[in-house]
Formats: sequence, C-alpha cells, structure tokens
Amino acid sequence: MNQPAENQPQVSLAQSSPTVGTFRERDGALEWSGRQETVLIEPWGPDAVRVRARLGGPVLDGLPGALLDEPPATESTVKIEDGQGQLTVGTLTVEVSSEGQLRFARTDNGVELLAEQRAHFWWPGPRLYTAVGNGHHRLEQRFAAYDDEKLYGLGQHQHGRLDQKGLVLDLVQRNAEVGIPVLTSSRGYTLLWNNPAIGRVELAGNGTRWVADSARQIDYWITAGDPAAAQRRYSAVTGRTPMLPEWAAGFWQCKLRYRSQDELLAVAREYKRRGLPIDAIVCDFFHWTHLGEWKFDLSEWPDPAAMVRELEELGIKLVVSVWPSVSPLSENHPVMEQRGYLIGTQYGPMAHADWPDKGVDSTVQVAFYDATNPEARDFVWSRVKENYLEPYGIKAFWLDAGEPELKPGFQENLRYWAGPGLEVGNMYPRENARTFHDGLLATGESEVVSLNRSAWAGSQRYGAALWSGDIGTDFATLRDQIAAGLNTALSGIPWWNTDIGGFHGGDPDDEAYREVMVRWFQFGALSPLMRLHGFRDPGMPLGPDMTGGPNEVWSYGEDTYAVLEKYLRLRERLKPYVLEVMREAHEEGLPVMRPLFLEFPEDQRTWSVDDAYLFGPDLLVAPVLEAGATHRTAYLPAGARWTDAWTGETYEGGVSVTVDAPLDRIPLFLRDGASLPVAE
Repeated sequence: MNQPAENQPQVSLAQSSPTVGTFRERDGALEWSGRQETVLIEPWGPDAVRVRARLGGPVLDGLPGALLDEPPATESTVKIEDGQGQLTVGTLTVEVSSEGQLRFARTDNGVELLAEQRAHFWWPGPRLYTAVGNGHHRLEQRFAAYDDEKLYGLGQHQHGRLDQKGLVLDLVQRNAEVGIPVLTSSRGYTLLWNNPAIGRVELAGNGTRWVADSARQIDYWITAGDPAAAQRRYSAVTGRTPMLPEWAAGFWQCKLRYRSQDELLAVAREYKRRGLPIDAIVCDFFHWTHLGEWKFDLSEWPDPAAMVRELEELGIKLVVSVWPSVSPLSENHPVMEQRGYLIGTQYGPMAHADWPDKGVDSTVQVAFYDATNPEARDFVWSRVKENYLEPYGIKAFWLDAGEPELKPGFQENLRYWAGPGLEVGNMYPRENARTFHDGLLATGESEVVSLNRSAWAGSQRYGAALWSGDIGTDFATLRDQIAAGLNTALSGIPWWNTDIGGFHGGDPDDEAYREVMVRWFQFGALSPLMRLHGFRDPGMPLGPDMTGGPNEVWSYGEDTYAVLEKYLRLRERLKPYVLEVMREAHEEGLPVMRPLFLEFPEDQRTWSVDDAYLFGPDLLVAPVLEAGATHRTAYLPAGARWTDAWTGETYEGGVSVTVDAPLDRIPLFLRDGASLPVAE
C-alpha cells in the first residue's frame, strides 16, 4: 500500500463551499469527513474496496458482518487535490466529491459502474441516518439506477425472477426466503451490503436503496469485473466453501418422516436390494426425546449404533435433523436459560414459537439457542457430540428451522449476544452452521457438510448447503426454483438443492403429480445436491406421531420408477464431474449451478435466460417446466459449439434450438466437445 509522507495524514481543505469536507489518506485508504460524518474507503482485495460511513465519530471496527477479519494484501493509489479525493485499486477507481459523494468507475476508461445519488438537492443526501436511540440509526444508502442494468443475487427467493431489477426485497430470513445481501450487476460490479441488520433493498427505476432498520454504520464492499471474476473475489473475502465430501455428491433419500429405526432401515435395504445408487438417508424431526435434548428417543430408535453400522455396511451415510429450538420440557432448558445461552427478549418471556413436543397434548412455547454466542455454540455442540458423534459416529446434520423460525417474527423484540435483533438478526443461520463446522473440526473431522433451510453471507465457509425450504409441488413452483438456485449461486452459496417433487403435498397415485415428480427428479439429478424429500399425501396433523405418504423412487408406479432409476444412474455416472466442479467451488469460489452469462458474459442474450443453466462449465441443462411438454426450446450461447448429449447432433452457439423432450429426457448440451457419460 502507498504510505503518506512520514506516515502523517495527508489533509486537504477546500475553501470554495461551506459544505466542503476534509480528506485524509490513511495507510493506503481514503477518508472523508464533514458535517459530523466520517466515510472510510479501504482497499479490500484485488479490484475491490470496502466503504464504511458513520455519523458522530470515526468508523467502528469489530461490528458483525460477512467479511473475513483481514483483507487480502492489495496495492492502492490515493490522490487528493482540488477538493476531490480518489482511490484506485486495480481496475476499480473511487471518486469522492468535496461533499463526500462517491462514484465508482472503471480505471482504464472512467466508465461509471455505480454512483451514489442524492434523494434531493438539499436534503437528504445519498446517505441518511435517522436516530432510533442508543447510537443506532435507521440507515439508508442510495445509488443511481440505470435503465439498461440487470441485477442478480440477493439470496434465494420464490418470486421466480432471475433479473431482480424493479423489485423490493425484504432483508430478513424466512422459510424458503433467504436474504443474502450481495448483488451482481450487468454493468460490471458486485456489491455486498456488509450488514446483518433487518431491512430491505429497493431496486427501483429511479434509484437503488439499501435500508437497515437499526444499525450503527453503513458498511458495504464492491468489486469491479465480470460475474465470474467477482465470484472469485467475493468468495476470497467472505470465505470459500470446504471441499464437498464424496458421499454428499450422490443421492440423498428422505421423506417427512421415517418414524422408527425399523422403517428407515427397511427403506435403505430396499434401495440396496434393487441395486439402486444411494449415498445418504435422513432421520428427520421428532426422532428426539424432547426438542432441545438433541438425542434419539430409544423407544423408537432402540439401537442407533446397530443402525449406523448397518448403513455403513450398505454404503449409506446417516444424516440427522437438529433444530435450534429448546422446549421447556428439555433437560437442557434450565441450564441454558441460567447461563444466557438462549435468545433473549426486550419484552416478555424467553420464548419465540409454539411447537408440538412429546409428552404433552398441546403445543409448548419454545426458545432458541443463541448461535451468535460462542459459549452457546460450544454447549449445543457438546450435546450433539455426546449424543450423536461419540456413541454412533454420526457426522452429518440437517439444520432445519434455522432462520430461526419465529412465531411471530418480531426481530425487534430479540436480544442476541452479538447485538439487538434488528441489528444482527440475519446472521443467525450462518452462526448456526458454524456451531457444527467448528465443532467437527475441533474433534479432528476434516469433512463438513450441513443441510440448512436458511443462510447468510459467508455461510459457505462453514460447510453450509442450502435447500429451498417448504415449497409447493406444481410446475409453477418447479419453474421458480431455477431462478432461486441461480441467484443463490451468485450469492456465494455453491451447495444448493430443492426438495425433489416439492414439499407441501403431492399424491404418489396422481398421474399429473407423477409427471411433476419426473421432471423435478431430472432437475434434481442436475442440481448441486440431489435429494428426494416431501410431505406427501396423505399427510397427518403436525405432531410427534406424524408422517407423510410414501416418497421413495418406487412409490410412483412402475413407469415413473423406470425414469427415476435412469436419472439415479445418470447422477452416479456424473459424480466424478460433480466432484471436479465442487473442487472448483472450493478452490476458486465459482458456483456449481451457473447462469449462462457467468461463462458467456459477452453474449447479451445470456443475461436474460432464466429457464436454463450451466452445470459446471461443460453441461447446459434445459429442464422441462410445463405439463405435457414433449419438446423444449433452449438458447445455446455464442462462443461455443454445442452437442446434444442424447442424440449427438451439434449446433453452433448463438441460436435457439428446439429438441425432443419426451418424459424420460431432460435436454442436455455438451460444450465444445466435452466428454461426459450422459447417455448410457
């Protein structure tokens, strides 16, 4: 980094206007201050900067966020002259006006990537601080809008839109709605809102606005470059995913729910009797004694050691559901309350949801452990370790309801170890995954994967896989998952999947639903993780005795079974390729499921394709998303030659092609002669 002369701050005071502020260079960073506000712009990795702004004093270090503690070493150049400031980091240049207004541009040609925008010529400016008490503010950060801009990322949502320009999105965690505040633009930048506060982002035609309902300072990170380069840089500063364990790249079987050891083992044995590939099976909720005891109910699971041993002999990994909720009936509730390990409240008792538990006829008011508290994480892991890992060798966990699932979701009433609910609430799912990641590493385990219903920026560094929550079971919902998965991928989460077939319902004897299942199963086989799950008809009321209808591949009739078996075996053949792509995610930060523009940013048509994707660099997947369809039209990007993986027919890129798509075929295209074992 450039150093100012004799390590003294370089100061510029322009006199042309009473509103002009002060510039200083600080160890290669640029600081502006004026009207009691401080703005600090720091190099933060190649071609990237971090911007922090605070009213009432210098910016604060150590606040909760997504960025790793130390940025990669980065060269920078600072210029202060004529009442203006400028910081250059590689291909990104930040210009700061005398009044502290920021503009981000390409270094080589000065083309504007993004610029702050005032709300009004007088007040407010591009940054607004509205006091809410105790040094916290409702924060607003405004940027200009651009008519030709397309915007992607922001986590996982069920609105079905890949390009999210024009939308308003809550920054909050809910079942199936996952707020990850990182945004990729077609203009050549990616921006992380480095703030776990509850809020929203508005992507309007007259401006973009980020809002935090209550926080202490504005904090964001921005990098210049195409989407692939931005993913590499973003993952470098928020943490890259571990290498996916080999078993997790195969097929996962589950349903809501296997009620006993005998029932689960019967399913595992039947898969093996039929010679079907299977790598994991899930022991879902209510297998426990009480919520928050995190151990098997031995009346239903009498010999977990024998169960795990048999599954291992069959080559199947057992995944166990662990919830963050703690029932007042749990043996752990008193000690956790006394030690401050539960999420607190500003008003009222320490309970945040009603939920069924064993031993009572009605629901009970459950609390949630405070995953932002290191000691609470250690305590929960000690229970999981003592009850699952040490006696049975169980190392893979399904972290359900980890938003956490509050009823009602009044974040403003919560008090976390890390801060008030409005300020830190969105980081909970990441810290919940951290409990299991850090716990496993501390015991000497090198393979870590957890299946999570929610996530936040940086979750990937703790081995968190995300699934798309409790969703519907029709073609419209299936269609929405393509955009959900691609935006998740651009939010730094490479391990992602859906409940194959959807969650809420689905009759295995209904021919119309069987078609949904086939098309969803095909999509699932070409997803980062492949997992069959759902609450099939006939369902039962919520409670410890509940289960859903059958949900194994043989549950949908012989004709459907034949197609599902075909795609189980396709996934098995593709596992070496899946693991190659997973290594790319681990080492470079590139996602597994890729929008076409990630590989072909120069082809403008790829920026609008929201019904197909690349699975790794070499395989274009065009799922069938309509009932009764027997053909599929897909766009093949320019700059490559494409081969129909089923027929061998080749096409030059830059065209849309219509191909046969009978019920047993999902259209797949190989890039530039790639050799993958698609056809048997």
